[in-house]
Amino acid sequence: MIEQAYLFLDHMFNGLTVGSAYALIAIGYTMVYGIIGMINFAHGEVYMMSAYIGFLVIGGMTMLGIDSSLILLAGAMLVSIIISSVYGFSIERVAYRPVRGQNRLIALITAIGMSIFLQNYILLGQSSRNISMQPLISGSWSMMSPGGFEASLSYMQAVIWFVTVLAMIGLTLFVTKTKLGRASRATSEDKVMTSLLGINTNNVISITFVIGAAMAAIAGVLLGTYYGDVSPYMGFIMGLKAFTAAVLGGIGSIPGAMLGGIVLGMTEAMAAGYFSAEYKDVVSFGLLILVLLFRPYGLLGKPEVEKV
Repeated sequence: MIEQAYLFLDHMFNGLTVGSAYALIAIGYTMVYGIIGMINFAHGEVYMMSAYIGFLVIGGMTMLGIDSSLILLAGAMLVSIIISSVYGFSIERVAYRPVRGQNRLIALITAIGMSIFLQNYILLGQSSRNISMQPLISGSWSMMSPGGFEASLSYMQAVIWFVTVLAMIGLTLFVTKTKLGRASRATSEDKVMTSLLGINTNNVISITFVIGAAMAAIAGVLLGTYYGDVSPYMGFIMGLKAFTAAVLGGIGSIPGAMLGGIVLGMTEAMAAGYFSAEYKDVVSFGLLILVLLFRPYGLLGKPEVEKV
């Protein structure tokens, strides 16, 4: 019984780590949908590019003689956030603003086209081979059961949790306490009325894409350094999982995206630990189907009310 508790603890640590990344990326999906009612299917590629940027920055700083892990991680995250935010802004200007107000299918196609473009952009620039590096932060805290079973929490996992919590707190304060945050909430409620009140909704929408890209950049650097491996194709599956987390929590709800990411990460970790890693996707997507059957608007989402 005690060994099972330690086993559960070990799986929980892994689930919270992956779920934190899902939550960070899912915020980008849910914010864009909440503002303009569209899905940014190029968002997964922003996550992928941020991981590459992080690797390149860490490599460059190491060549300059910087060997502090925290400085390397902070520098990689800062540069990745800045560059990824520029990409997020560009995606909105190129793929979404010209087709906003038209049939949603057009925006969907342009988003998929942007996703393919960014993926091939990295393929041409970095080749199709995976890039690996040694773990940036090593070591862990270990807990040993009387029977000899060990549950461990790595330092990198603790860093991921800490940074994720800080990012969530920062985003919450931005949305609830700042002028831009209030403008974002107003735009999500009624873009036409918000424009009549003198708020530049185009700027608000651009800022939404920038914030989503910054959150994806944080997740990309953290998970890239955690696993020590990146590839041009990693954005597709991660984007799909994060979109699932956003729908699971309630698309358009920021707390829902956070909750959906954690629930999805925990579900995958438990399925992989107690059954098989091959079944984790089956279990997680099965959970999504059940939630949508009994609560179509997600765990924390609200039913849409059509105006007549």
